[in-house]
Amino acid sequence: VIFRWWKISLRNEFRESRPGEIKESQEDFLDDSSLHVQIAIVFGARVLEHVLNLCRGNYDLLERLPVPLLLHIISFLELEDIARLSQVSRRFEMICNSNELWENIVENLCDTITPEMKELAQEMGWKQFFITNRLQLQLQLRRRRQKQDAQNKKLT
Repeated sequence: VIFRWWKISLRNEFRESRPGEIKESQEDFLDDSSLHVQIAIVFGARVLEHVLNLCRGNYDLLERLPVPLLLHIISFLELEDIARLSQVSRRFEMICNSNELWENIVENLCDTITPEMKELAQEMGWKQFFITNRLQLQLQLRRRRQKQDAQNKKLT
């Protein structure tokens, strides 16, 4: 484990400060509680916990994947599995309920999506759009058309 730091200051007494470095084996680092305290103060408890987990061999590669890749992977899951995955962590809850994911799901499962349907989905949210049954969607689309027609009549 290697930690490097730089002291940046406008004070004269620190102008000649050089970067610092601590190198310890993973085993020594796990036993060095004073260094743990210093890391928690400077970098925060989450960074300390992450480094400790890495040294212990406990790391979750799935949590580290970028969101676009996770969205792509999750879009292939069954709906039940997406619901379960959303309960794993706050990050997965956010991703599993995101408009981007549900837009992908709707586009993969539906044959045709009209521009009008897209607008409605963006207004109400893609997940809600997907869950709403067809009769309700047809009713909402009809109301939307009527509202737009009324607005167009007012403009003319």
